[in-house]
Amino acid sequence: MAIVSTENALHYVWGSSCDGWHLAKTSGLSVIQERVPSGAGEMRHLHENAEQFFYVLSGIATLEVAGHVHKIKPLHGIHIQAKTPHQLSNQGESELTFLVISTPPSHGDRVEIFA
Repeated sequence: MAIVSTENALHYVWGSSCDGWHLAKTSGLSVIQERVPSGAGEMRHLHENAEQFFYVLSGIATLEVAGHVHKIKPLHGIHIQAKTPHQLSNQGESELTFLVISTPPSHGDRVEIFA
């Protein structure tokens, strides 16, 4: 057991300018801290098996979930059930930092939605 942070966690880049750090990665649980600069975001998608909880640390997340747009401010979160289309973006002026907790882990479980 070790203390983990963005300084020692496995890092990856997604999109053109976003960062993710695996804070916990097991067969049953994924905890990732992500950084999204202003104007960036992800493709609309769903997860076949994983449910997720997004928790904003700083900035404001815009999260479209099944056609409903939510603005999530710091220290607030939202739970997304499996098979639910969603898309996260940073439409604010400041950097967005958040945690996404998935069970089971969502990598390899993603289906992009082209509409």
